[in-house]
Amino acid sequence: MQVAKEILNQLGGNKFIALTRAKDLAGGENALQFSIGRGAKRGINKIRIELTSMDDYTVTFWKITGIDFKKIDEVTGVYCDTLASVFTEKTGFETKL
Repeated sequence: MQVAKEILNQLGGNKFIALTRAKDLAGGENALQFSIGRGAKRGINKIRIELTSMDDYTVTFWKITGIDFKKIDEVTGVYCDTLASVFTEKTGFETKL
């Protein structure tokens, strides 16, 4: 859960949750997964951020409707200092004021 907490902090913590209407946060050993509110680019509504090595992440963007899961995009080799900007680029949602 420590990795999931750190990912959330790198995105902006509670401000990130408020700005993106993030919900259903679920942390794993090396990942954080959550849903976001309506209005994201290409209908993205679920994101999974997974620590893939000691210092980079793979970020997967999904559109889920009912029982239909569609992977919209995946970005590998994302470092902590660019995590928020990758999120903003793919979803159109700002992570900080």
